[in-house]
Amino acid sequence: MVFIFFLYALTALVFYFAASKNYMPMDKFSLIRFGILLLFAPIIIKYIVHLLIAPWYPAVELFRSRKRSANYIPSVSVLIPAWNEEVGIRATIESVLNTNYPHLEIIVINDGSTDNTHDVVTKFVEQYQKKHLKSSIPIRYKRIPNSGKACALNIALSMAQGDVIITIDSDSAMDPNAIKNMVKHFTDPRVASVAGNVVIGNRSRPIGFLQQLEYLYGFYFKRADSLLNAVYIVGGAAAAYRRKTIVDLGGFDESIITEDIELSTRLQDNGYHVRYAADAIVYTEGPSDFNGLCRQRLRWKFGRLLTFYKYRHLFFSLKRRHNFYLSFLILPIALFAEILLFFEGILLTVFYTYTFYTNDFAPLVFFIFLLSGVIILQILSDPKTRYHTNLLLLAPGAWVLFYVMDFIEYQALIKSVWHIFTKRNLTWQKWVRVGVFGDIQGRSKIS
Repeated sequence: MVFIFFLYALTALVFYFAASKNYMPMDKFSLIRFGILLLFAPIIIKYIVHLLIAPWYPAVELFRSRKRSANYIPSVSVLIPAWNEEVGIRATIESVLNTNYPHLEIIVINDGSTDNTHDVVTKFVEQYQKKHLKSSIPIRYKRIPNSGKACALNIALSMAQGDVIITIDSDSAMDPNAIKNMVKHFTDPRVASVAGNVVIGNRSRPIGFLQQLEYLYGFYFKRADSLLNAVYIVGGAAAAYRRKTIVDLGGFDESIITEDIELSTRLQDNGYHVRYAADAIVYTEGPSDFNGLCRQRLRWKFGRLLTFYKYRHLFFSLKRRHNFYLSFLILPIALFAEILLFFEGILLTVFYTYTFYTNDFAPLVFFIFLLSGVIILQILSDPKTRYHTNLLLLAPGAWVLFYVMDFIEYQALIKSVWHIFTKRNLTWQKWVRVGVFGDIQGRSKIS
């Protein structure tokens, strides 16, 4: 409650200043104001495009669903790479089994864990096979020396027999309808990958609220990207692929630490379609402390920048196989946003100096209203509206929370640039798991 009170107090203070202080226009600031607006124009344009297109997603998906065959039930292989995941791996496997998908196999690859992951998995598999006998879903388990997540996925891919490959992190849990809602998109032969809707499961602390809000906000705009075939990030926590396609493309890239971002960008580079399934829910355990969150975002940022460089030919590409919207808007603005983030401290100082010097609080008030409205819209239109109702209280203070996330992204950007400049690689960043999905019955209430 103290956390929410702080957010409301800051928001109320802005509205108080806006209502009580008189605007004092000053000519010397007009050029600065126009310059800042011009600087952020590309991002504003992208934001407007997203807001205009995303609401059409349900209607388009309804139209597409009428054209899909109800008899399309491809075989599915769920790949679960695990490294020191003794806390949550059992719950992850159980959640996949609880989807009750008819043509399913599960492949668990233990990537050189040094904890009790091996004992937990082997014991669970033995118990499951004894209990279900001939009706059991195949669970294939392999233990390998530590070689990295991409290598583990490639080994699992070589073992997989399903037509559709689904990856899920071993700190995550599938909604019962997740597989069904992913695979239906593959009725379109152009579709090579589908991104699921990842939701933060550990939301009892402020850092959990922060990530829950961020995921809800970010994944909503994938709706627009999906309609325009511009999804270039398919997170490994909830990703589906057409097996033949990724095998033909060489599998997962073991040289980039964010193999999921690289593969989805590679699919776009080769002219395939990538979709987003808002109703394919996968709950994940986000970092439970600030340092863990910073380390996670460092890995994401570092891998994303390396992917940008590897596929730099996608930027402003005129090749017919490349999506125009992706090449000329999404990717360039994503890179431009990183540049702005680098200078955000200076830009915010200029903005707030201008705001308090001239008493022009109108832009800030407008931003607060817009952001709150968008978040409320996202909550009400999400397949798990009831799950996200706790964020309604945070909506008016969300503008403050996004500054916190910007700081986390900023430190990740600085460290990533330093690693690239010094030609240093980045090892896998690990944080403490608390096992929020250990209670299967409790998790079913979440669903």
